[in-house]
Amino acid sequence: MLGRNGAGKTTTLRSLVGLTPPRSGRVTLFGTDVTGWPPYRIAASGVAMCQRAVGYSPNLTVDENLRVPIERPGPYTIDRVYKLFPRLGERKQNLGRQLSGGEQEMLSIGRALLLNPRLLILDEPSQGLAPLIVRKLFRIIAQMREEVSPCCWSSRMCA
Repeated sequence: MLGRNGAGKTTTLRSLVGLTPPRSGRVTLFGTDVTGWPPYRIAASGVAMCQRAVGYSPNLTVDENLRVPIERPGPYTIDRVYKLFPRLGERKQNLGRQLSGGEQEMLSIGRALLLNPRLLILDEPSQGLAPLIVRKLFRIIAQMREEVSPCCWSSRMCA
């Protein structure tokens, strides 16, 4: 989703996951009307959202942060997150607040992946990051997409 600052991109994403009630219309995910559902119920249906600065706890270590989400069945485990983001493995004992911006974004995405979502929503994953880190992060996101079954990218799911 593209648009200028203040155009409502984040508000729209927050409406998808139940954090901001839509002013009008309805929200349909995976063919089900989820308008008015609480966020935990939308998350349980297979949706995860990463928002910068709220996707991890600054007072927990990297390892503790990755143990917070309830693991759901699927390909992503804590070990797999460490393989996907080796830098997090190197920083296991560091607190979230001690990480660089890129590492914090990796930690947020890693926590969301542990839910093994059907739909992963990333809100401004490159904001404030160095170009080199942005390229690396987008390569990892593209790799993750390639690993997902093609049926997960059907038009019905993305509608």
